[in-house]
Amino acid sequence: MSTRTLYPVSICPANELTPGCRKIVTIDSLPIVIVNMDNQLYAFLNMCPHQGAPLECGSISGVMMSPEPHQYEYGRHNEVVRCPLHGWGFDMKTGVSLFDPKLKIKTFQVKEENGSIVLLLKRQPADITIKDWQPVCS
Repeated sequence: MSTRTLYPVSICPANELTPGCRKIVTIDSLPIVIVNMDNQLYAFLNMCPHQGAPLECGSISGVMMSPEPHQYEYGRHNEVVRCPLHGWGFDMKTGVSLFDPKLKIKTFQVKEENGSIVLLLKRQPADITIKDWQPVCS
């Protein structure tokens, strides 16, 4: 088993990414969304695989988990990002689509470390741009 070196990239102080907030990070032209939901951090590619819509504009929610007809149970609260164009849902931790497990969005490791939000990458980035998310998407 080989171990890969992961390169930590400090994104911001942890107190800048409070619950409900998002940051948009561009790493060597790759757009990544970093989200804090209920003090759980997620990082994923800012692009729906269907038609390329920016997932930064997507709603974050849970899903209806119905074990049997006429029974409705809400679950996975704040773990699913939905494409703003067609509503396709993706698990923010694994990237797996809710309706087709073969379809995924790329996810990244992210954590809080020593008071900072740190994105862990497989290679050393050459160019990094970080911006606050503006919740006005059209």
